[in-house]
Amino acid sequence: MRVLFAAALAALVFADSASAAERPRCGVPDYLLFGDSQLKRVFGAVVAQKRLRIAVVGTGSSALAGPDGPPSAYPARLEAVLGQRLSGVAVKVVTLLRTRLNAEDLAKGMDKLVVDEKPNLVIWQTGTIDAIRRVDPDTFKLALEEGVDRLHKGGADVILMNMQFSPRTETMIAVGPYADVMRVVAQHYDTPLFDRLGIMRHWSETGAFDLYAAGKDNVLAQRVHDCIARAIAALVINAGRLQAGQ
Repeated sequence: MRVLFAAALAALVFADSASAAERPRCGVPDYLLFGDSQLKRVFGAVVAQKRLRIAVVGTGSSALAGPDGPPSAYPARLEAVLGQRLSGVAVKVVTLLRTRLNAEDLAKGMDKLVVDEKPNLVIWQTGTIDAIRRVDPDTFKLALEEGVDRLHKGGADVILMNMQFSPRTETMIAVGPYADVMRVVAQHYDTPLFDRLGIMRHWSETGAFDLYAAGKDNVLAQRVHDCIARAIAALVINAGRLQAGQ
């Protein structure tokens, strides 16, 4: 039953109002997206309060350049998609860019975040800066645990989001150990992991996107962000045990 629900949910969330020729081919296999972790605070906020406030925390990969960038970046698209799928629910997604900060730096600010923003859900994208700086993976793990602890104590659910996949840099930046740590921490805290690394690698390998050109083509980047937003929306609805159209 759960597999059927996940498959139906994916089909619904990835549906697009554009013509078939314009739809991005960005489906995601269930094993890369859905798990058993639940977003109980999200469920309570949506069902009891008919509201959902999400904070996206991380570095510049949640933003797009240019005048069309902010409304095309995945946080804004996530707000739009969830607003469409969760009928009657006031959805707000705020983006908190923290450039050049690693996981330890970000973890220290989580207490202030929950007080200032009062999110029901925090999407914490991290790992890239730590990989570039070659932070000890054990230090990275401790920082993640501290951050998740602070967010949970502050009353927010958490989705950990790992790094982007880039075929141009995958041989230069050893992201694997950090992605592994994020999976371990997510499992320990029974919190969802949005496997952006695996999902984008899947898109690259299946020809959905030419990610060699992603840094040069802003239209392509916008399409990738739209697909990421739809995938996150599917994860939120699934892990929140919500019904699209609720």
